[in-house]
Amino acid sequence: MTHLIYGLYAIVDTGVVSPNHFHNAASEALLGGANLIQYRDKNQSPKQRYEQATDLRQLCSQHNVPLIINDDIELAAQVKADGVHLGKNDGSLLAARQALGEKAIIGISCYNELSRAIAAWEAGASYIALGRFFPSITKPKPIFVSLELLKEVREKIPLPIVAIGGITPQNALPIIQGGADAIAVIGGIFRHQNIRHQAMAYKKLFPS
Repeated sequence: MTHLIYGLYAIVDTGVVSPNHFHNAASEALLGGANLIQYRDKNQSPKQRYEQATDLRQLCSQHNVPLIINDDIELAAQVKADGVHLGKNDGSLLAARQALGEKAIIGISCYNELSRAIAAWEAGASYIALGRFFPSITKPKPIFVSLELLKEVREKIPLPIVAIGGITPQNALPIIQGGADAIAVIGGIFRHQNIRHQAMAYKKLFPS
């Protein structure tokens, strides 16, 4: 393994994980083998977002795992996160790099767009995310990525690829074999009663 973007990428989404279960859920994912944690929140107050992101920062530091903040460059800078993940309307890669520094991990959602993936690579992204691959509660929009597109991106772009969208331990293997370096999971872990066991099931899919 030559980079940090590998294996299970657990997204702790406040739309799925309740506040009173937040710390324990993230901790269980880390104990189960998550190699990265992303904090994703769309609805809470700035105060609560800061408190939860700070808590995750401490947890991830204890496990020596990078923390990525979804969408919010300012919050990532405030809590000294390892990086940020940006969608189409979440600020520019250049702004994120200026705010977070040259060593920051900056991921870009590329959906099913090869041209966007190439542009992200040329602009200096740390990784690109493709998805969704399967029907997903968290990602309901009708954007699908085929294995053929994944393989094309893998051939053309020498960046880590994160696959997302309805990926389970049962359907993940063709995606990993097709070129994905990491599998990003929300409901596939955090909607399960035994989060640690579910995380371990994903982790086993990747060579150590």
